[in-house]
Amino acid sequence: MNFHELILKRESIRSYDINKKIPEDILKRILESGRLAPSAGNRQPWQFLLVSSEEMLGKIRPCYTPAWFQNAPHILIVKGDKDKAWTRADDGYNALETDLTIVMDHMILAAEYENIGTCWIAAFTPEILRKTLELKDNEEVYAMTPLGYPMDGFQKKANKKRKPFDEVVKFI
Repeated sequence: MNFHELILKRESIRSYDINKKIPEDILKRILESGRLAPSAGNRQPWQFLLVSSEEMLGKIRPCYTPAWFQNAPHILIVKGDKDKAWTRADDGYNALETDLTIVMDHMILAAEYENIGTCWIAAFTPEILRKTLELKDNEEVYAMTPLGYPMDGFQKKANKKRKPFDEVVKFI
């Protein structure tokens, strides 16, 4: 499959087989894809938290309550340190959110390549994650994703609804 086909195929999965764990070598390839992602000034102000233990899953799951999320066998959280991120001198823009978005996207696309389901989640309750993960004041989480095999019989829709090309692209 080429890269364009991978992007066309990828969609959010909301149906996970809780009993089917992802082999460690696949998880490591997904995480390695994040490690290799670019960041502003190559600061790499991130840490990847792969939540797989029942104890920690039980503490993380309350931050996002839909039933399908409760069945994901793994949750991938990317946290970042604002103090370690590149900051633009002219206006103080801190690139942490951009860096964490890039790294999460790399890992979500790597998961798709491995036939692992994901769903970008930003609608979590930050206070629960902050307390559970014992985040410092300078640390942030902007997104997380479940990682898992879709339930047997799950069919992708294969009909991405996106704005037309000419509406979002302007050649100048």
